[in-house]
Amino acid sequence: MSEATTPEFPADLCVADRRGNERRKKQIPVAVERRGGKDRRDERGERRRQIDPTTCERDYTNDEIEFMKAMDQYKRDNRRPFPTWSEVLEVLRALGYRRVAEQSQMPGLSTSMPPTVDS
Repeated sequence: MSEATTPEFPADLCVADRRGNERRKKQIPVAVERRGGKDRRDERGERRRQIDPTTCERDYTNDEIEFMKAMDQYKRDNRRPFPTWSEVLEVLRALGYRRVAEQSQMPGLSTSMPPTVDS
């Protein structure tokens, strides 16, 4: 392709090269320093990594918090961000949960009983 066939672009369509202007390296004074995340976490106490953002206003029971912490610990220890249902059941059993009662109606809006395993 020759220079004669190269299209000319209007000056207002061109974008200035900003690669040389690194604003993150400038020392600009700020009202509140927010970059030190560890200090903020220490003020709040325990980090809330087990809290679901869709239900953050909910007050969890002690059993729910214990289960969420156990699942979080299992996922971190085993590097399993998405454990299988078998692994969830293993965590529940490790917490001491055992079936001691007959099945009851499913929770929520359901009016049905849980499925059973046909032997």
